[in-house]
Amino acid sequence: MDYKSTLLMPKTDFEMRGKLPTKEPKYVQRWQDDNMYERVVKQNEGKKEFVFHDGPPYANGHMHMGHMMNKIIKDIICRYKNMEGFHTPYIPGWDTHGLPIENAIQKLGVDRKSMSTAAFREKCYEYALKQVAGQMEQCIRVGTFADYKHPYLTLHKEFEARQIEVFGKMALDGLIFKGLKPVYWSPSSESALAEAEVEYHDVKAPTIYVRFKVKDGKGLLNEDNTYFVIWTTTPWTIPADQAICLNPNYTYAVVKSEKGNLIVLEELVDQLWEIFGLKEKEIIQRFTGKEAEYITCTHPLYPDRESLVICGDHVTTESGTGCVHTASGFGEDDFNICKAYNIPVYVNVDEHGRMMDDCGEWLAGQYVDDANKTVTNRLDEQGDLLNLTWITHSYPHDWRTKKPIIFRATDQWFCSIDKIRDKLLDEIDHKVHWINEWGQIRIHNMIRDRGDWCISRQRTWGVPIPIFYCEDGTPIMEKEVFDHISELFRQYGSNVWFERDEKDLLPEGYTNEHSPNGIFKKEKDIMDVWFDSGSSHTGVLIERGLGYPADLYFEGSDQYRGWFNSSLIVGTAVHGQAPYKSVLSHGFVLDGKGNKMSKSLGNTVDPIKVINQYGADIVRLWAASVDYQSDVRISKEILKGISDNYRKIRNTMRFLLGNLNDFKDTDIMDLKDLEEVDLFVLAKLNDVMAEYHQAMETYNFADAVKAILNYITNLLSAFYMDFTKDVLYCDKFNTTRRRQIQTTLYYNAKVLMKAISPILVFTSEELHDHWYCDTNKEDSIFLEKELPAFDIENADAIKAKFDNFMALRNDVMRALEALRNDKVIGSNMEAAVTISLKDDYKDLSALKAMMKTFFIVAKVDLSVDHEGFDEYDTAYVKAEKFGGVQCPRCRNYFSEEELNADGLCPRCADAVK
Repeated sequence: MDYKSTLLMPKTDFEMRGKLPTKEPKYVQRWQDDNMYERVVKQNEGKKEFVFHDGPPYANGHMHMGHMMNKIIKDIICRYKNMEGFHTPYIPGWDTHGLPIENAIQKLGVDRKSMSTAAFREKCYEYALKQVAGQMEQCIRVGTFADYKHPYLTLHKEFEARQIEVFGKMALDGLIFKGLKPVYWSPSSESALAEAEVEYHDVKAPTIYVRFKVKDGKGLLNEDNTYFVIWTTTPWTIPADQAICLNPNYTYAVVKSEKGNLIVLEELVDQLWEIFGLKEKEIIQRFTGKEAEYITCTHPLYPDRESLVICGDHVTTESGTGCVHTASGFGEDDFNICKAYNIPVYVNVDEHGRMMDDCGEWLAGQYVDDANKTVTNRLDEQGDLLNLTWITHSYPHDWRTKKPIIFRATDQWFCSIDKIRDKLLDEIDHKVHWINEWGQIRIHNMIRDRGDWCISRQRTWGVPIPIFYCEDGTPIMEKEVFDHISELFRQYGSNVWFERDEKDLLPEGYTNEHSPNGIFKKEKDIMDVWFDSGSSHTGVLIERGLGYPADLYFEGSDQYRGWFNSSLIVGTAVHGQAPYKSVLSHGFVLDGKGNKMSKSLGNTVDPIKVINQYGADIVRLWAASVDYQSDVRISKEILKGISDNYRKIRNTMRFLLGNLNDFKDTDIMDLKDLEEVDLFVLAKLNDVMAEYHQAMETYNFADAVKAILNYITNLLSAFYMDFTKDVLYCDKFNTTRRRQIQTTLYYNAKVLMKAISPILVFTSEELHDHWYCDTNKEDSIFLEKELPAFDIENADAIKAKFDNFMALRNDVMRALEALRNDKVIGSNMEAAVTISLKDDYKDLSALKAMMKTFFIVAKVDLSVDHEGFDEYDTAYVKAEKFGGVQCPRCRNYFSEEELNADGLCPRCADAVK
């Protein structure tokens, strides 16, 4: 007789193979058709809020793997919080202004010069919307739930209106001012940059030592053949030299040499003479920097100009000569020290980075890099160049164009940091929870050391600085004007600034005593895009009534100098406190070898290609499995490992569903009616879920994934599901033991299905689709309520007992493995085991009746003696081949007299009957 048809084998239409790339798009469409995001969020309306604020990615080009990891982790956070009963809307955002969009549409053939500013901005607007749509599609494809019908874009009218309100508030509080100061200037972008827009790369640069002849020694120095020696890595700034700065407390030496009497720091004489290659070296005079104050020198390139000797504490002995070449227009220290000496700001380089006419015909028109060579050659020809060497050092670059920048003094609008620095540091140190502990130190140091924030840009595509100038040049900073501009922007968008004349932008009938003729001029500069995104807490959280501050900001680790930074400044300035309660950051995505991804190396990973090959759930599981707070790696090998883990989860869940095919929620048994081993498994499930929740609450998703994987691999698959197959397949369908086991499997399936839902969104929904046990099932796994923990009486005692048993089981399995390796048995079912328990494990004898089932062997005996047994940690074990007969239906072994005439064991005979 064929007994296979009499077995209760697992039945489920939940497939073994995921086929994720094929199935996932259908779920995406279904969720959109069913308004699933809205339904998930709505079910928690009126409950405790968890306010998450999305940092806006830049709307240009496809998203890379770093973006995908960012979006997936945000989605996991918000899904988990919604699952836990928090009202957690997720408003996705995009940063839509800035130079890259200007450049992109010009590369597409748009002629900037042939159209008005307003028309050009319209082109930028249209391009930005297309980029947002493309990136949004990618975010949706990876399974993120968000309010994609109502995202926030920095180009939206209401966002821009709020930004003007923010600017106006800061201006009226005295935090916004216009001034002439050296700023990061990008010749390639023709605009000022903020610190967050600057990155550093190594460059090869000329280092020159130059002598400046003393003109008036003020009675301290002999003017004849005496020179101060300066050092610089930017020869192009020599034509702008106005002063030589000494440290007032250092000792300087006049040293006689074949190149004249040279003045340098006394302690540097020996090493400098080696650099200069000079043989004659005689110190003929010493003096302090303070004594030399107000001595004048002749500029080596322009004999009719002087260079004043001044004093400053910023002069050190770390490099150079102790005599610092000072050009007020090209360095912050230079600017500040010249200001203290009433030396006017002097700039002789234009916005393109070219030397101006003031430099003389021999130099005018040259780009600064070319000017380095021309200036150096000129100094060498004159005999004033003492040394030229090339060094490699870190130099600031424009992060957009990747080209070097310069420090250049220009008229710019600034946000004052000094006035709120103490408040900012207090928020950082005492009010905000920095989940990455090093983040607090990092941003504290940045705020502590940063200068005023240059917020103006000499570009077109952005939010205009809402300032009008009177006839005498006075800027208008009045609440009435700011409120009027904000309302215009809310109604028409910021393009109205470029479409209308000044009189049509000012409040009707507006007058100002500084403009007696009623003539006004509007500012042409736009705001730094970091001011755009930095005001998003107001443009989104407050604008949409979500509350301030947010519970969490989460972005890449580069945002401590970017979005975290600008948001903190603007939020604290306008609302008196940081815009976030907690800050979390992630690292960068590297290739499998730990190299930074770049197109030139050919090691970039296209997330959409990965999703089309493996499925979004594999990418999501990867993001949740790595230590994302540090830099992470991705490669085919890594994704293969993630796929293996996914299969473990999927196959385990398939087993659970398959063996519940004849089970309904009406069949659930009370916990008190379950066997101890069932309660042990559920108690362990309690522990796993406690570990899971702890990990998820602290954003350690890898620990949550690890807890679930360990549980299903080591306890469910290797133990409980293994030995219970015999009952599930071979018992009658409604025996008490089978229903006990199915009750245990039911709870595992319900809990695990819900637990994986924030991470494996598609798989958990597919599982829910194939879940037929519950009478009243919700439309989606994301609408299901999570099960509470199980209240198991004497749970600790049961766990302690079975933890000991699992140690014994490991030892028995080792003994059986030895038997299999020696080819004595083919499977454990053929074995008989005799066990002599060690003293610490004697109480396990109470489980003797179940050991045969737990070990899946033919027979188990307990013995006091252990002579000839193999010793293990828990017991002495003797494993041998059982000499019985196999039941043809359940495949278990019995003594011959235990079987009936058909060769069936009693249980199988009853089941067949």
